[in-house]
Amino acid sequence: MIRYECAVAATRGARDYQEDSAAFWPGGDGALSVLASQPTDDIGFAVLADGMGGHTGGALASRIVCETFLKSAAINGLPVRDRLLASLEAANAALAAKVNENPMMAGMGSTMIGASFSGEGVSWVSVGDSPLYFFRRGDVVQLNEDHSLAPELDRLVAEGKLSAEDARRDSRRHMLRSAVTGDDIDLIDLPFTPIALEPGDFVVLSSDGIVTLDAREIGRIIQGYASDGATAVATALIRAVDAVREPHQDNATVLVVKVAAAA
Repeated sequence: MIRYECAVAATRGARDYQEDSAAFWPGGDGALSVLASQPTDDIGFAVLADGMGGHTGGALASRIVCETFLKSAAINGLPVRDRLLASLEAANAALAAKVNENPMMAGMGSTMIGASFSGEGVSWVSVGDSPLYFFRRGDVVQLNEDHSLAPELDRLVAEGKLSAEDARRDSRRHMLRSAVTGDDIDLIDLPFTPIALEPGDFVVLSSDGIVTLDAREIGRIIQGYASDGATAVATALIRAVDAVREPHQDNATVLVVKVAAAA
């Protein structure tokens, strides 16, 4: 059997409100045991959303997205990839219904990462710029696509059309090309093949406030606290973000999943 241990930690950063939400299912003691020989029989889900629309709209949007995604994922019996997409669509429809009910909420939206964990490994669906990290034996990579303008600006740098400094300072860098708003979603990252997992691996769903830390620092922190479990890693990552004391620090939230062999 494979055991997935889950934990969430967050900071408001320099803001006076929190627009991030994160949750996992089943809840219970923060752990899910999965039979590796029966990958579709036992499955758990994690979701993280970074809201847009200010204190009221952003917080509400991220909460609706997380709650609706998990409710849908928990009850529909579709194959995993279809299940993830259907749960994203349910979350998007729930936002549309809320705006229709209260037009004052028009303009709210959210990024979203929804991930499934089973004997096959981790699969995900994501919209926006919230990164999904994978850690194995000291190395960290981002699994999902970045739907902000940052990749486009970096492409211009690679083509020699823009300096690296100008790209880094460009005010459009964090503008989203896709988000969950209740309207049609422009870009969706939904890979066909799960990433196989093994004991000792970590998967980290994050809001973009985590990018105050570079990938190398994220890997160093995970490796340093790995033996202490998911809660220790999540707490250490957020503590490191706060320690930078970035004057414009955005909300930062991490949902950490540790892979361990069940006893």
